Amino acid sequence: MLGTLEVMSAVDRLAIATWARQVDGRIIDAGCGPGHWTDYLRDLGTGIVGVDIVPAFIESARSRFPDTTFKLGELNSLPAESASLGGILAWYSVIHLSPTLLPATFQEFARCLAPGGKLLLGFFEGHRVEEFDHAVATAYFWSVDEMTRLLADAGFEVTEVQTRIDPGARPHAAIAAQRAHGPSRRVQPNRRP
Repeated sequence: MLGTLEVMSAVDRLAIATWARQVDGRIIDAGCGPGHWTDYLRDLGTGIVGVDIVPAFIESARSRFPDTTFKLGELNSLPAESASLGGILAWYSVIHLSPTLLPATFQEFARCLAPGGKLLLGFFEGHRVEEFDHAVATAYFWSVDEMTRLLADAGFEVTEVQTRIDPGARPHAAIAAQRAHGPSRRVQPNRRP
């Protein structure tokens, strides 16, 4: 449960570092969990803040990585002014969101990113949207096509897609996208009762 870079794929480390070097401006690690990716990017010299909804994750991340900034917050209400961010890392952080909540979350990402701002999204790839039992909570497989459509609906332009299947692991997908230069379209977020 407490992520460490040593057990993360070298392919993922390279992809995230390469993406971060292309970001101009402040980054939020949205759904930072235990904080290892946030700290990794801080070590690379980025201005980054880790945000997560789980108080225990934030407390643990602050303890493990005292030189890195972490804040309690929700994906659909990030602690950032409109158009203020250069990048958002959402590495396996949207996998637990209900499909009904994901469009509003992508709209929030678009709100926070400056035009041309960059998003890197990691998720479990499947042929369709399908839920499955995960160690933490129910998670979802998403097809690259469906994820790309949702991102386009939120005002993103997909710039790169990577997929792979590692031995003994679920299929992986990563999508790099940037916020379109036009105005961000805003939809009403779905609220839980």
